[in-house]
Amino acid sequence: PEAAGSVEEAFGHLRELDLIPQPNAGDGVLPPDLLLRELGRGLEPDVVFLVPDAAGEFRMAAACVCFPSSWGLEEKIGRPLTEIHGPVPTLNAELGGAISQFLHRMAPGLAWCRENWGLSACAELNHHPSRVLPRLESTVDLAGVWLRVERQALVALPKSGGVLFAIRVEVFPLTDVIADQSARLGLRRALETMPEDVAGYKGLTAARKRMVEL
Repeated sequence: PEAAGSVEEAFGHLRELDLIPQPNAGDGVLPPDLLLRELGRGLEPDVVFLVPDAAGEFRMAAACVCFPSSWGLEEKIGRPLTEIHGPVPTLNAELGGAISQFLHRMAPGLAWCRENWGLSACAELNHHPSRVLPRLESTVDLAGVWLRVERQALVALPKSGGVLFAIRVEVFPLTDVIADQSARLGLRRALETMPEDVAGYKGLTAARKRMVEL
């Protein structure tokens, strides 16, 4: 319920831009939960709504997530960002306060974009933990590795005070990626210099040494 205003604002804005189809609501207006479902159907990226609570701390208040990267929405929904980011090494210590300030100060009409990457032992888009997908092991072969890229966008919702967080996942065979010399050298450098806790978080501890050699 805390995200109702943000969902309605985002839906109205996207309809004005003709980025999602007009839902069939009969003679009435769809409630926010059904608008969220229509957003999930009409947009390629997964959508998450961040809404500040009474203390000003942003919480994951609503979402439609089809392709999570090894996390479950049912465990994150309703929680503040500091808890959601808890498993990410050093993030809260280094940027926790800055992230909250950034979200509060975002100017409307702009999309702030970033990319997050990982390596996977399968090409599946849906990496919900319940699926128990294969993991990268010390005997890894490059033909069995995929580069998983999350293209993320943050958009302020000025009327409701919330933030729309969109996540679009792309998966590329690693053999295609490393055919480019700069990509190959950059990935090797990243694997060589990655702190142990970050490698563990990304599921690369067992495979990292072998991948650098390959």
